[in-house]
Amino acid sequence: MAAPDNIVVGSHVWVEDPVLAWVDGEVSRINGQEVHVHTTNGKTVVTNVSKVLPKDTEAPPGGVDDMTKLSYLHEPGVLQNLATRYELNEIYTYTGNILIAVNPFQRLPHLYGTHMMEQYKGAAFGELSPHVFAVADVAYRAMINEGKSNSILVSGESGAGKTETTKMLMQYLAYLGGRSGTEGRTVEQQVLESNPVLEAFGNAKTVRNNNSSRFGKFVEIQFDKSGRISGAAVRTYLLERSRVCQISDPERNYHCFYLLCSAPPEDIEKYKLGNPRSFHYLNQSNCYQLDGVNDAHEYLATRRAMDIVGISEPEQEAIFRVVAAILHLGNIEFAKGKEIDSSVLKDEKSRFHLKMTAELLMCDEKSLEDALCRRVMVTPEEVITRDLDPVAAMISRDGLAKTIYSRLFDWLVDKINVSIGQDPNSKSLIGVLDIYGFESFKSNSFEQFCINFTNEKLQQHFNQHVFKMEQEEYTKEEINWSYIEFIDNQDVLDLIEKKPGGIIALLDEACMFPKSTHETFAQKLYQTFAKNKRFIKPKLSRTNFIISHYAGEVTYQADLFLDKNKDYVVAEHQDLLNASKCPFVAGLFPRLPEESSKSSKFSSIGTRFKQQLQALMETLNSTEPHYIRCVKPNNVLKPSIFENFNVIQQLRCGGVLEAIRISCAGYPTRRTFYEFLHRFGVLAPEVLDGNSDEVVECKKILDKIGLKGYQIGKTKVFLRAGQMAELDTRRAVVLGNAARAIQRQIRTHIARKEFIALRKAAIQLQSFWRGEVARQLYENMRRDAAAVKVQKNLRKYLARKSYTRLRSSSIAIQTGLRTMAARNEFRFRKQTKAAIIIQAQWRCHRDYSHYKSLKHSAITYQCAWRQRIARRELRKLKMAARETGALKEAKDKLEKRVEELTWRLQLEKRLRTDLEEAKALEVAKLQDSLHAMQAQVEEAHSLLVKEREAARKAIEEAPPVIKETPVLVQDTEKIDALSAEVENLKVLLQSEKQRADDTQRNFVEAQEENGKLVKKLEGAEGKVDKLQDSLQRLEEKLTNLESENQVLRQQSLTMSPTSKALAVRPKTTIIQRSPENGNILNGETKAITLATPVQREVEVEEKPQKSLNEKQQENQDLLIKCISQDLGFAGGKPIAACIIYKCLLHWRSFEVERTSVFDRIIQNIGSAIEAQESNDVLAYWLSNASTLLLLLQRTLKATGAASMTPQRRRSSSLFGRISQGIRASPQSAGFSFINGRMISGMDDLRQVEAKYPALLFKQQLTAYLEKIYGMVRDNLKKEISPLLGLCIQAPRTSRASLVKGTRSQANYEAQKALIAHWQSIVKSLNNFLKTLKANYVPSFLVRKVFNQIFSFINVQLFNSLLLRRECCSFSNGEYVKAGLAELEHWCYEATEEYAGSAWDELKHIRQAVGFLVIHQKPKKTLNEITRDLCPVLSIQQIYRISTMYWDDKYGTHSVSSEVISSMRVMMTEDNNNAVSSSFLLDDDSSIPFSVDDISKSLEQIDISDIDPPPLIRENSGFMFLSQRSE
Repeated sequence: MAAPDNIVVGSHVWVEDPVLAWVDGEVSRINGQEVHVHTTNGKTVVTNVSKVLPKDTEAPPGGVDDMTKLSYLHEPGVLQNLATRYELNEIYTYTGNILIAVNPFQRLPHLYGTHMMEQYKGAAFGELSPHVFAVADVAYRAMINEGKSNSILVSGESGAGKTETTKMLMQYLAYLGGRSGTEGRTVEQQVLESNPVLEAFGNAKTVRNNNSSRFGKFVEIQFDKSGRISGAAVRTYLLERSRVCQISDPERNYHCFYLLCSAPPEDIEKYKLGNPRSFHYLNQSNCYQLDGVNDAHEYLATRRAMDIVGISEPEQEAIFRVVAAILHLGNIEFAKGKEIDSSVLKDEKSRFHLKMTAELLMCDEKSLEDALCRRVMVTPEEVITRDLDPVAAMISRDGLAKTIYSRLFDWLVDKINVSIGQDPNSKSLIGVLDIYGFESFKSNSFEQFCINFTNEKLQQHFNQHVFKMEQEEYTKEEINWSYIEFIDNQDVLDLIEKKPGGIIALLDEACMFPKSTHETFAQKLYQTFAKNKRFIKPKLSRTNFIISHYAGEVTYQADLFLDKNKDYVVAEHQDLLNASKCPFVAGLFPRLPEESSKSSKFSSIGTRFKQQLQALMETLNSTEPHYIRCVKPNNVLKPSIFENFNVIQQLRCGGVLEAIRISCAGYPTRRTFYEFLHRFGVLAPEVLDGNSDEVVECKKILDKIGLKGYQIGKTKVFLRAGQMAELDTRRAVVLGNAARAIQRQIRTHIARKEFIALRKAAIQLQSFWRGEVARQLYENMRRDAAAVKVQKNLRKYLARKSYTRLRSSSIAIQTGLRTMAARNEFRFRKQTKAAIIIQAQWRCHRDYSHYKSLKHSAITYQCAWRQRIARRELRKLKMAARETGALKEAKDKLEKRVEELTWRLQLEKRLRTDLEEAKALEVAKLQDSLHAMQAQVEEAHSLLVKEREAARKAIEEAPPVIKETPVLVQDTEKIDALSAEVENLKVLLQSEKQRADDTQRNFVEAQEENGKLVKKLEGAEGKVDKLQDSLQRLEEKLTNLESENQVLRQQSLTMSPTSKALAVRPKTTIIQRSPENGNILNGETKAITLATPVQREVEVEEKPQKSLNEKQQENQDLLIKCISQDLGFAGGKPIAACIIYKCLLHWRSFEVERTSVFDRIIQNIGSAIEAQESNDVLAYWLSNASTLLLLLQRTLKATGAASMTPQRRRSSSLFGRISQGIRASPQSAGFSFINGRMISGMDDLRQVEAKYPALLFKQQLTAYLEKIYGMVRDNLKKEISPLLGLCIQAPRTSRASLVKGTRSQANYEAQKALIAHWQSIVKSLNNFLKTLKANYVPSFLVRKVFNQIFSFINVQLFNSLLLRRECCSFSNGEYVKAGLAELEHWCYEATEEYAGSAWDELKHIRQAVGFLVIHQKPKKTLNEITRDLCPVLSIQQIYRISTMYWDDKYGTHSVSSEVISSMRVMMTEDNNNAVSSSFLLDDDSSIPFSVDDISKSLEQIDISDIDPPPLIRENSGFMFLSQRSE
């Protein structure tokens, strides 16, 4: 593309390479037309200058997402760009509006899913990264906006990923316009579920792919007027019928044959099948198994897929019967018959297969044999039956097999379409074409000829579309394009399909002559197309011919062209199968019209192929086309391998290079004015000094260089082929001169620097030498002085040594004497200490003995004293037991009173009374026996004490011992008598102790029995409690009925004549209770006398003229009218919420079973916020709803719930529970309110047992609070969303202004323009915060709103950053960082009370931007990036940013290739571990709080000082609102 004079020494160029296709290098020498290039792989290549293409050295390291942005749009540039992006897992690339998809051969889930669909929905084409969703979105938007059908053509060779791409397209279209189909399946799901069936019967193994589609599939997604999917249809084209009978090694036949041979044993036995090697239609190739595919499992999967698409079990049975029949049919062989040109079955094996074929097709065996071996010819005179020779019989057999299989496939397609459901009224559709690509093998036959003919047709359509797009681009830019030639392949199409004289026409003609052979057909071609430049005759072949297609030359072998083109419509075959007893088979061959069924007619497969192709082209021409070219990067089907030759061939076959050729015929290089000035401004720097328009500046630069033929559009500069290289050459010269000038200055600087360094070194050397001489002189002087010092110190040492020896001797003598005196003193002190220790031990022993005796006496006394206290306690316990009996009697009396209230408790209380009496008798008996035992113990003890006392007295009164013998004898006798008596008393005491122990044991047993009885009593009390609860509920119902009766009495009083008399009475004044007049504020339990109905009637309003219900209705109407207005706030509290709460509390609305006031309040709130766009109104109701909900949360409790206040604590006694039941009744609840005022003031909220309407009102209010919160949040999101789209990328105009000059004013204006959008966001946030503050919205809700808003900003900016490569630049990172600083400043000014943790919600975009603006990225390790720089980001997100990063300011590179490789390995591991690899964030639109959160976060609200609004202030029904609590 570049002119030879653009290649100079030092230019970076591309040269052809036999291994890599193209390799880059640098021109080292030029000799005339010879160029010496030193390549990057270390070789030196010598080639012609015309074969060298320039290389763009400033291309982004990550490639460009649209190859029209390449500076040099040529083959190596396209290849390098695709390889670079493929290495970064960027598999999609645009070429204009054509999408190139490179098969990654691995799962990339981060590219798909709902999150990606949301990003591409409605996005402009080219705004986000290239994606298959973008193409589908453009097609859908064009269909909706223009009302015209669109088509998406997916092409590529086998294994390029066409089927997967088609699936993604249908998934996205279903996402945009999906509707639920039958049985909960969407149309897209139904279409995809049909794939296994179509693949089983329409796919086969080819040389390049194990699952190649051998038919074209056009999926029509039908839409209704509203853009919703209304139906779908699968159209199939150009099924390769000849594959049924003829296959070549190493390919396979259609999958269904192998699946059936691997079916379960019962099916194989039923169809008489066996190994695939035993069937002629399968054993022509040595390939029977596919790697990694289990045919038995696939067979079952296919059967399940048939069930899903609605094929019944009998139909499935018939389908596989037909497939088996085709296999048996292929094994029928023929031999020569007895007559000339006749044929018969070859052997018994052929007879068996004929029989099986007839059985499976349910037709007559003899008729089948005749249909294969004979042919009926109808002439005007007679009907002639002639025999067929073996070759003709085999052709007849194969023709029947192909016909049966073709019709079976058509039936399957029709059945699938019926299952999916079509919309006959649909006016718009999007078609997705999935068809085989261009094929060129070593051996190319009739199939490749038809396939390549199809691709030539599609290429012509593609070329027209590309040229049209070029024209639209030129027209939009208003440039002249009339002289640009259109590159067309019509000459190839004429060669193939022209009538008469085309290859297909000549082939049909040859097939109609019986004596024609492939050699005569080839000779006919040679003669006819000898002068055609697209037709080439090989030199060493008599039957081959070469066609020069758009993708290259293909050599075809004509040996089997005639056989594969013949397709007779045999009348015998038609009649035979139409008469089949199997309805399915007969349905495949409906009866033909009379004239067409008389004889066999020749039918050309080529002609039919051309007709179907024409129908397909008509369908495509009626739609707006979009193109996706799928590319297979390697033939080993493994990831991360990019084979250049393979990709180049596919780009040629896919027409991508042809499209580039069309672009090159016009203006292949297009640059915006900013890009052009940024790159080539150095060619004329004086132009940039002025303030002229960019268009004028570009034109001046081009005119200065002297280029001709360029065009200036509205936004771009259009350059002809080669002009970009010329500009780059001029630019390289300018930059080279600048580099030489810089080098000259640098060399001068270096030389001067070296001279200065040398001079400095000489001076330093001289200084060092002079210093060395001075140091030597100084050293001599220092040595003299040192000698004198040494002598002096030696003398001093000797004198001191003598003195020291004398001194040490004196000290030694003194030490010995002092030691002797010290030993004597130590010995004396040691003896003294031993004596003291002995004395201390003796005194310790004496005092310890005395202490033990005292301790023993004290313990004895304590035991006696404790025994006395224990007896006192025993007496007290006995008295308590007697009192318990009395209490039980009182309890019995109370139970009898309860028994009078309800008959349900009679039986239980009778049983309880009996139990209590038995228990009392038992306790009394035990107590009596205990008393008796204790009395006996006491008597024995007192007797023992008396005896001891008498003995002691006797001893004391005994006279002193005298020497008279008689007196001594008498005293001895008395002592003996007393001793005997004492012994007797001891025995008696022992027996009494034994008896006391027995009594004590009996007492313990009685206590255990008593404990059991107490437990039974407690169980009985529990049952009584339950009965008491039920009684309490009955009492509450009774009181409700009484209150209703009271209302009815009141109404009757207003209607009765006595009401006048009652009205004359003065109104009773009820005095509020206080500690002085007998209130119960301090917990005093005074009797409360309930007022009689007559007394209550006296307390009503004077002269009532309306019923209570009407009055209540009027009050409710007035309240609703009042709160419909904006009542404002008082003391930071919303008036409306406080008024509603006080009215509902005063009216006792929370405690009634039925009321309409709640519904009316909710309806009023709903109507106020309905379709409300004003944040002020929404904030007002958000404040009111949250305040009212807080009051309800702290007031209401469910009926029958456990007590929540200390006053309602359950009493342990029956009387306490009865009194509580009375206090809990609705009438008694009114005692705490007098004239609507609470006893302790409105600020001390009491809890009310709420009925169902109140609880439902609370739930509805909660729902409305959440709805209002969501509306407020979403309004702010809508307001800032357009600004966020402008904030993610710095304005281009601002950057251009920075390029033109460095004046301070320009810089100031540019910076101001850069930050304007961020300041708009901050302004919106400030206005929003002011609105919330003005309406006193609780700070808790304000923090939640801003947390979610900042999370939304984080998600939008971060996702846009990852989806748009132009945003992942250094300068853009600085721009976003400056904007984030504005948001941080706003959070600081808003304070933590309102901003909360909003700044932390921006952690993803903060870390991503921080990564963009750091320097020296290649030096960062993966550990530093993941732990220090971006700890929040996932590996997928870091990888995406690293691969998309480009430095537009300093030209630095992203992270190192080692880090990229490590991240890719970690991503692969995550994919294998089923870890979510989506790199996009999801916006959280949930409600981030609950009612409990609001209750905990808000403070207590004092509503006692709220003044009622003027509308209800003077109304007598709302007087309670004007009263203050004391």
